[in-house]
Amino acid sequence: MEERSSPMASDPDLAAKNAAENDGNETGAQKYGDTGPAGMGRERNAVRDGRKSAQKSAKKYRKAAHSTQKNQSQKYQDKAGLAADIAKRSNAGQQRRAYGAIDLGTNNCRLLIAKPAGDSFVVVDAFSRVVRLGEGLGTSGRLSQSAMDRAVAALSVCSDKLKRRNVCLARSVATEACRRAENGAEFINRVQRETGIMLDIISAEEEARLAVLGCHILLEPGQGPALIFDIGGGSTELVLIDTDGRAPTIRDWVSVPWGVVSLTEGVQVDNSSPQTRQAGYEAMRAKAAESFREFSDRLPRGEGDLYRMLGTSGTVTTLASLHLKLPCYNRNAIDGLIVPSASMRQISQDLGGMSPNERAKVPCIGSDRAELVIAGCAILEAILDIWPAERLGIADRGIREGILRSLMTQSSSPAEQAPAKAKQSRGKRTRNAKNGNRRARRT
Repeated sequence: MEERSSPMASDPDLAAKNAAENDGNETGAQKYGDTGPAGMGRERNAVRDGRKSAQKSAKKYRKAAHSTQKNQSQKYQDKAGLAADIAKRSNAGQQRRAYGAIDLGTNNCRLLIAKPAGDSFVVVDAFSRVVRLGEGLGTSGRLSQSAMDRAVAALSVCSDKLKRRNVCLARSVATEACRRAENGAEFINRVQRETGIMLDIISAEEEARLAVLGCHILLEPGQGPALIFDIGGGSTELVLIDTDGRAPTIRDWVSVPWGVVSLTEGVQVDNSSPQTRQAGYEAMRAKAAESFREFSDRLPRGEGDLYRMLGTSGTVTTLASLHLKLPCYNRNAIDGLIVPSASMRQISQDLGGMSPNERAKVPCIGSDRAELVIAGCAILEAILDIWPAERLGIADRGIREGILRSLMTQSSSPAEQAPAKAKQSRGKRTRNAKNGNRRARRT
């Protein structure tokens, strides 16, 4: 007959009780063997003595069972303690790691190096330099030699910083200028050869995703969809997101080939008088508005309070500095600031009527931004026309922060081990040679 174990056999107290009863009955039967009528008195004594023996045996087996359970419990506690110690050392090791992110745009080369700190990170080093990689790209279709030289020089500084900070994992991306340039791939090879940095030419969709990932935490609380935009040097990305869940989801997005550099080169402005300057500004605004038209038709409509908006770019941080009348730029005062959209419009209009020399004297603009800021203002007003939010959130963060969050999330998984030396995280290179709008299907 096949033996079957009782479903209650795993209960130590029940097992001890059953074993004790069996042991006690056997003791009584051995001591008192008579079972006939003449031996009934002795049988009662045997039962009594058997019960006493069973109680003693029950204590013995229960003590043994509990001792075994205690040993097993201690064994599991030791294993749990060892696992916790390993996890603690692993987390401590992760906290000591440094991660790097490079964003090579049409106008700027930016680096950020940070270490994890709970759900966020602490910046340990940063670098930013205007390189104007996309200078002249709109007319020639190629990256100029001087522009590439400036970018390589800036990337060499980034490479040195990555080494000095012992960065364990880095991702370096290139955006619109390299996407459009005929010699973009050649430039990427040169950068790797001369600096050791492996640049990924990311798609417009990936650029929009990283920007949202890096700054969405600064979005105003509220219900319904929100618009996040990034005015770059060679392109502008607009992303419509839902914030109902734990993480934002992208509903729709668009990337247009107009940034502060490309729009400045695409629209010639006559600076001879306030009237001609204003006409040039309006021409820039109209060109940007036309590129947003198809996206605008897909946007939901609501009341003023239902429109939430967050901008990340040098344009919005500069205009926010002027709104606060800062003598010089102060990131701590700007990042996360909420400003009235009407104020941003008025500042944009005022700058549009100034000459480049007049704008250069304005605090927080200077000679570097005096020419390009007007194109950014025109793009901003075109965005406010299609998404009339009463307030605008300002973010001095974006693609680099999005890269760092992605890297730290990936490396926090149990399968990720600390590398022996710094390595580059590489994504799929994407090149879009054609100008025009790029958008994703709505999800």
